[in-house]
Amino acid sequence: MNWSDTFEIVDILCEQFPDVDPEKILFIDLMNLVLSLEGFEGKKENCNERILEAIQSLWIEESN
Repeated sequence: MNWSDTFEIVDILCEQFPDVDPEKILFIDLMNLVLSLEGFEGKKENCNERILEAIQSLWIEESN
């Protein structure tokens, strides 16, 4: 799994962190959550604001 696997990332985030409010999470915290996921192989330096916005938006959508 890499940064481009937005749907897979969000599915796992929803499952593993149901108590986290995706509307209030800081990008640095979101990045660290993604980096901590089992099977995630993306590198921190390949992450950017656009990627985190996409993950956060989809996570908000999925949590509603």
